[in-house]
Amino acid sequence: MAIMKPPSLTIGIEEEYQIIDPETRELKSYITQLLNEKGMIIDREVKPELLQSQVELGTKVCANIDELHDELARQRGAIVYLAEQKGLAIASAGTHPFSHWKEQEVTPKERYMGSMKELGDVGQRLLIFGMHVHIGIEDREFAIDCMNVTRYLIPHVLALSTSSPFWNGRKTGLKSYRSVVFSDLPRTGLPDYFRDWSAFQRFVQRLVNTGCIPDGSKIWWDVRPHFLYPTLEFRMCDAVTTIDEALAIAALLQAVIAWLWDLRQNNMTFRLYRRDLIDENRWRAIRYGIDGRMIDWGKEEEFPARWLIRELLRLVDPYVNQLGSRKYIEHIYTILEHGTSADRQLRVYEESGGDLKAVVDHLIEETKRGVIYPD
Repeated sequence: MAIMKPPSLTIGIEEEYQIIDPETRELKSYITQLLNEKGMIIDREVKPELLQSQVELGTKVCANIDELHDELARQRGAIVYLAEQKGLAIASAGTHPFSHWKEQEVTPKERYMGSMKELGDVGQRLLIFGMHVHIGIEDREFAIDCMNVTRYLIPHVLALSTSSPFWNGRKTGLKSYRSVVFSDLPRTGLPDYFRDWSAFQRFVQRLVNTGCIPDGSKIWWDVRPHFLYPTLEFRMCDAVTTIDEALAIAALLQAVIAWLWDLRQNNMTFRLYRRDLIDENRWRAIRYGIDGRMIDWGKEEEFPARWLIRELLRLVDPYVNQLGSRKYIEHIYTILEHGTSADRQLRVYEESGGDLKAVVDHLIEETKRGVIYPD
């Protein structure tokens, strides 16, 4: 049996942002103009999304969380600065509180027009925003092992990231309505178990051979081996609102992979569970966030979500100092005490007498907290 290569545990974040008109607080279809003029203002790769009111940026590959902090602060500062030069604003959350998906313009690029033709209204409804975290795992066999195990922890991390309690001007009663909208697409949600990397490759190739997908980029699971880069990509999170939240979640995921590598070195692993059992907790995370209860499937007992997340933090704690991420991961305790972005948005909504524009103002202010503007 071949010896696995230790994971580099490099780390990077992709974030999808909302382009906001600060006067109306509505989403603004403006990505084409930003792309055309971006090069004169900032030195960053600005990626369009399906709808013109969306913009995506990704950090470079970072060796540690300190480096990621600086990179993410500059990334957010760059897009906030670029928007402000055009009299616009940027917000980070899984959904916009009241802008309607029917009113959004599709980005006029061939691949997006093709997607709209293929998906119809399911594509038009994708007025949602997420955060993706990449952890460097060069050995593909270990990457598949990690994907199999980390499926169990998807609900815990999703609960921490919830930031989409509103949809089309309605309080949905859910903490991550983005997850519901995204589930309309094929090949989303939790992946199934794969015995090894070859089994995963055969699965992807069958989809390619039958014309289902052109390549692995069209597999949009909550966690997947990236089809080009040597990373495991975690895709379940709503776009979190603050830099501190993004770094805390990224640090937690990095520590989880370090923990799993240590288990592997000692010929141990974490018990695997059926996808439909994990889905029970995933729904609870979508519905209640950290305020709900989840099931410990090993004990077959319900516990408060906060308690199970603290248990996860205890499991990875031995690896936090060696990764240099203690001050970042500690912010998870702040989230557990004071709530996620979804909870804060709901508080603003209640305190303002149901003013969704006040919620948008809150998101804009929190999104740019701690950013580093371009020189």
